[in-house]
Amino acid sequence: MAPSLEEPVQTTINIGAPVNVAVQNYVPGRNIVDTHADYEHEDLRPSFPDIHWSALKEVPYEDKGLLGDQQFRNLLNAATDVFDYTPKIGTEIQGVRLAKLTKEQKNDLARLIAIRGVVFFRSQDDLDIDTQRQLGAYFGTLHKHATTSVPMKPGLEDVHVVYTDEKSKDQRALFTPSFLWHSDVTYEIQPPSYTSLKLLSGPPRGGGGDTIWASQYAAYDALSPHMQKYLESLTALHSAEMQAAGSHALGRPVRRDPVITEHPLVRTNPVTGWKSLFFNPGFVTNIVGVPKAESEAIIKYLNEVITTTQELHVRFRWRKNDVAFWDNRVTNHSASYGFAPHRRHAVRVACQAERPYLDPNSKSQEEDLHARFGFALVDKDGSGQSNYND
Repeated sequence: MAPSLEEPVQTTINIGAPVNVAVQNYVPGRNIVDTHADYEHEDLRPSFPDIHWSALKEVPYEDKGLLGDQQFRNLLNAATDVFDYTPKIGTEIQGVRLAKLTKEQKNDLARLIAIRGVVFFRSQDDLDIDTQRQLGAYFGTLHKHATTSVPMKPGLEDVHVVYTDEKSKDQRALFTPSFLWHSDVTYEIQPPSYTSLKLLSGPPRGGGGDTIWASQYAAYDALSPHMQKYLESLTALHSAEMQAAGSHALGRPVRRDPVITEHPLVRTNPVTGWKSLFFNPGFVTNIVGVPKAESEAIIKYLNEVITTTQELHVRFRWRKNDVAFWDNRVTNHSASYGFAPHRRHAVRVACQAERPYLDPNSKSQEEDLHARFGFALVDKDGSGQSNYND
């Protein structure tokens, strides 16, 4: 009879041999849960302080990526390895300590993030929360979130806490999968640019809880020239109202009154000069200036492009003390779920960027790389025939 998934698989252990607890107690799909009572990050557990802030006002922003070396030499000279996850998005750097970056290395990092969308660093155990905040503040004014949790430790209200454990309610049924894709707080007048997330505690090896990013440079390039031109003429409304209503429904405070902000549907990144889609499945409620049916059709279509176009995506499998650093202006992301009953605890720091704008003279990523390096352009004529067999 096959073993029950409700009971540990029985294993044979030689007498006198050391007992491997992980093997002895293995359950398919359910690695051992960390139930240690003394949690090392107790002060960074989530809290919801009952405070209120005034509305955000526009603040000066200088993009440090414009100061970075075009070959990233200051940053990569310290690296032991660097490699891209996919051609469109995602790079991992090994051997670099984020806690010890020089000013020149930080500038290179910003430039690289703006180009690659998201950059990953493993085992950054010396990057404590204060150092993470200092690094984030180098790139701009730190953003304070109006509704989500902040650390229990006072004075860290500009840190966002991601926390799920065995007691957390699985809320996936409340949302469609595409709705979980988002860019952070795009309803603000200056949505974030450089954003770091450090995993403090997560599921064991293969335990799930990965994060997936999608390139909005590549999303723009996936569109026909006709659709690109059309979307460049449009703006979208990004709303904080649903997020605020959800907090009120849970009895939690809303620390800043919700806003609805109009942003261009295509924007230009000041570092790369590339056009990107600026669409957010989680916060865009309407396309401005078109009939409702047309607005809903555009939203549905862009949701599909972002969530189902595989070459846009990169997936990161977290380990303890890993850090992801992304450009929130040109990416969407989504957590992956189904890792219960394991704990997943991370802290995020983000800085405010420029007010989104579109420079009509800017190029797409694909156009620029084709002009500079001869990269092939994608044939977007969908009327052709192909013997698809992969």
